[in-house]
Amino acid sequence: MRIVAFEPRHAQAWRSLNEAWISRHFTIEPKDRQVLDDPVGQIVAKGGYIFMGEREGEAIGCVGLIPMTDGGFEVAKMTVSEAARGTGLGKALMQACIDKARELGAPRLYLETNSALGPALALYRASGFRDLPPRETPYARCDVWMELPLS
Repeated sequence: MRIVAFEPRHAQAWRSLNEAWISRHFTIEPKDRQVLDDPVGQIVAKGGYIFMGEREGEAIGCVGLIPMTDGGFEVAKMTVSEAARGTGLGKALMQACIDKARELGAPRLYLETNSALGPALALYRASGFRDLPPRETPYARCDVWMELPLS
């Protein structure tokens, strides 16, 4: 497995990997649709990054870093395909986010998630994320807010 930067060839995998986990647990919301249908315009062109996890050339995981007004990044749309769960790919994708944010001097990583996503929460906490009080969000499913201070 390897972590690579998003390229246009990854657009369909980005969409389908995320649609799979979101629709398995929740409803795809308007904000999801914007980011899934236009990852370059909604993330990369705004100064963000997308990392793809590949195995033998096949995209099996992904995560986005969306720039925030305070210089930090929101970790978004992180998922690993069912077939690749338990391989350490999620941890590697998170480490790629942390490394990139530190390289850029970001003060923090931020994320919004749901309390029903136990394995994801365990990964975030193991990576050093801490819980935050609730705040406004465009996602109806969000009931957990977290951050990882980097500075």
